[in-house]
Order: sequence, then C-alpha cells, then structure tokens
Amino acid sequence: MRWMALCVAAAAMALAGRGAVAADGVVRCESSDLRRVHCPMDTRNDVELVRQLSGNACIRESDWGVDAAGVWVARGCRAEFRASGEVGVVTRRMIRCESSGGRTRSCPVALRGAPVRLLRQVSVLPCKRDESWGVGRNEVWVSRGCKGEFEVGDRDAGFPPGPRLLTCESKDQVRRECGTTIERGATLVRQLSGMACEEGRSWGWTPEKVWVDKGCRAQFSVE
Repeated sequence: MRWMALCVAAAAMALAGRGAVAADGVVRCESSDLRRVHCPMDTRNDVELVRQLSGNACIRESDWGVDAAGVWVARGCRAEFRASGEVGVVTRRMIRCESSGGRTRSCPVALRGAPVRLLRQVSVLPCKRDESWGVGRNEVWVSRGCKGEFEVGDRDAGFPPGPRLLTCESKDQVRRECGTTIERGATLVRQLSGMACEEGRSWGWTPEKVWVDKGCRAQFSVE
C-alpha cells in the first residue's frame, strides 16, 4: 500500500510539472531547475497569470509566454494561469508577424478592407504603426525588429467591443514599454509587484503603448 501511495504521489508531481488543470480551469505550470517547461492549455483568447508561486520572477516573454498549444515557463518561474475571456463568445482573427535581424517581413492575411490593430508587442524593440509595422492590401508587415500579435477586425463592424487585458512588467526597475493599440485609455486592474504602481510616475500610456518603470508589474485594461 505504501508503494502504491508513493507511485500516486510521484505521478501527481509529474502532472504538476507538465501543467495540472484545476476544476476552475486554472493551469499550474512550473519550471524546475531553471528549465523551460510547456503546459498544454487553451490559448485562443490569450492567457492571464493568476498567481505567482515562485520566488523567481514571472515576467511575460522573458520567464513565461504563450503559443498556439499552451503556456511555457522558464528560469524558475512557477505560476497558475487561466484562459482569458469565455471561449466561443468572441471570435478574433489574429496574426503573429515577426521581423528578424531588423529586416522587413510581410505576413499575408485576407483583409478586404478590414481594420488591423496591434494587440500585443512581443519584442523588446518597439512596434510603431507606419514606422515598424503597417498594413498593405492583403498583408501585415513588420520591420526594425518589431514582433507583434495583430488583430483583424470586421470590415463593417470593426473590433469586438470591450476592454482587453495587458500585462506589463518592469524587471530590475528598468523601464519597459508594452506596445498595443489604445483608442480610449488604459486603467490599472491588478498590481502584481511589491513596488508601487503610480500613474504618471511608474506607469502610463500613449495611443501606442503602456509603459512601466521602477519595478512596477501590473495588469492593465486597455480600450
């Protein structure tokens, strides 16, 4: 019996390392020994970090990130994640386009006059419309090291209404700019850092980005 209990415990630990799914849809993903670990989950409507479990930092695109099949963690990040929004309520057409080596890249997409906006910048180098990214007849193009995720709206109805969640994190108290298209404004939803997040001092926004500084890490609602 003791042997069976140990086997069950070991299996549970192995599952947690790959990504254990709780009843409420929260996925725990843990990087052990600083290694990169991938945990399958639904990422169609993006993913939000619910709770950090590690002493090591969990900063998006540095210590964790998202791909088409799930969420990944690295550098000792251990955290719980949840799919954003309700699957099936909003259908978004998204395209990821990346400029490597500063070169211009064209990413084909059927636009037919539909509007395009930057959902999230995933590069350190900035993504600025008509400077490092733009739209052609049936393409999104990027250059100067811009890497981003773009949303294609409906030609007649535009984009789905409502705010979007954006996580922006200042690591080692260094200023960071998180590119996105903002039409109405940005508000702080949840502070994730021990350092204070004060608008105008350690965070702010422009129509092209949310910026954070002085160790501020937070989730923002942008429209």
